[in-house]
Amino acid sequence: MPDLVIGVDVGGTTVKAALLDSGGREYGRSEQPTPRQVGPDAIVATIIDAIVELRRHVPEAGRLRAVGLVVPGVVDAQHGIAVYATNLGWRDLPIRQIVGEAIGLPVILDHDVRAAGLAELELGAGRGSHEMLFVALGTGIAAAVITRGQLATGATGMAGELGHLPVFPDGEWCACGQRGCTETYASGAALSRRYSAVSGISGVTANDVLSRASAGDDLAQRIFSDAVTALGRVLVDYVLIMDPEVIIIGGGLVASGAVLLDPLTREVQGGLAWRSAPTISAGRFGADAGRRGAALLAWRTLEEAAP
Repeated sequence: MPDLVIGVDVGGTTVKAALLDSGGREYGRSEQPTPRQVGPDAIVATIIDAIVELRRHVPEAGRLRAVGLVVPGVVDAQHGIAVYATNLGWRDLPIRQIVGEAIGLPVILDHDVRAAGLAELELGAGRGSHEMLFVALGTGIAAAVITRGQLATGATGMAGELGHLPVFPDGEWCACGQRGCTETYASGAALSRRYSAVSGISGVTANDVLSRASAGDDLAQRIFSDAVTALGRVLVDYVLIMDPEVIIIGGGLVASGAVLLDPLTREVQGGLAWRSAPTISAGRFGADAGRRGAALLAWRTLEEAAP
């Protein structure tokens, strides 16, 4: 067995982990529901449980080199701090130190969407690209900006917050305090919330809304149309500013395939009157991109530290 790392992706719904070698070959995986309790303790315990579960696949202790851990929200990767994550209920959490002390291995911390974008850039649908945007459509919306073949983090580490670009100036209030944000219309949570609010039907998922829209449900079609318009406007702005070769769509909503990608491509092309749109395609790894990217970050750190 080759040397391995564990990549862990902490999401609002699921904590996903995988045991991977340096070439991206998988030797085991774990998926556990993200605890619903408010605060970090239960989630940190779930992260540690997932790592312990996968360690059982590696009888030679020396073969397991490190853990890559990626989380949502605002992340201070340099100091190992999960600064803020609304949906996980934590703030200024020294998560790298806590997990590292519990498992006795080096832990590399970073942002979940940047890690997913890295996986698609190096191993997935964006391989070979130098100018790329990776957009994760899930409970919320965020993006990884790749320029000149490198991840761009921005001055404060918060580059890629496309979900909070306002697209409808007098639109619905967003949890961030602004009005008309992309995330308020085009995220999975928004599709579900907006459909339920009008129909009075609870428990409708985002993928249910997409299925109902395809089946001719008028309300679902209106809500889906708003989502495509919102996301299309943001992507048009990004294309005009950054001129990407390719836009990769990831996250849970991309499982709908052409149902989403075809109208989104038309919307973006329609907003670019004088130039062609870049290719817009689904990511290769889907919901696995975060844990694969976490493992890549771990390998990168190990290589940089090697004598």
